[in-house]
Amino acid sequence: MSIIEGTPAEALYRLDGVTRTYDAKGRKVTPLTGVTVEIGAGEFVTIQGPTGGGKSTLLQLLGALDRPTAGSLILAGTELSSASNAELGRIRAEDVGFVFQGFNLIPTLTARENVAMALVPTKTPVPERASRVEEALAHVGLADRGDHLPGELSGGQQQRVAIARAIVKRPRVLLADEPTGNLDEEMRDEILALLESLCADGLTLIVVTHDSAVAKRAHRRLRLKNGRVTEV
Repeated sequence: MSIIEGTPAEALYRLDGVTRTYDAKGRKVTPLTGVTVEIGAGEFVTIQGPTGGGKSTLLQLLGALDRPTAGSLILAGTELSSASNAELGRIRAEDVGFVFQGFNLIPTLTARENVAMALVPTKTPVPERASRVEEALAHVGLADRGDHLPGELSGGQQQRVAIARAIVKRPRVLLADEPTGNLDEEMRDEILALLESLCADGLTLIVVTHDSAVAKRAHRRLRLKNGRVTEV
């Protein structure tokens, strides 16, 4: 079975008039205004824009970490704006993988244990978890590093562990926030090539990045400015 699930022909995300408003110390803040966009399964999409332009807010909404104030946000047929908290929790646990600039690995756990943590909230049978973890580590080229702590790995290897942790669930989509931001140019290209290979296998890849070299390799480039989205 493929480590990635998804059908490239189908639309994975449908956003229609998505707006997010916060109350910040009595002041209304609207980082997203009327965002309407579709993202197909198997696409590699980057999101760029100035600081404070709404990128992180959009990523949180796509990852079911937050709800829109207005508008419709559908992931694989599920309306996230009205889904129950239990359903949103299931989506985060099973359908969405997250990768961050800072890796976010637990320093006292081995690479294998860090990856295995992602399966705890899922319905994956316990006997199957070990094989899934080994498969994910092999997929990112770290089959021989499972017993190493994060501090014993290079930055690029730590990001590979983080990617393995994200894909071990066999998610529909991987959301990455500046995944190459802490890496040198050579390691950036290696991680980007790995992400592209996952996308080629059918994983939907949505990456927030300031790096034009990353954005230029995407299928589509979205730009957020003043809470509104345009396509480059």
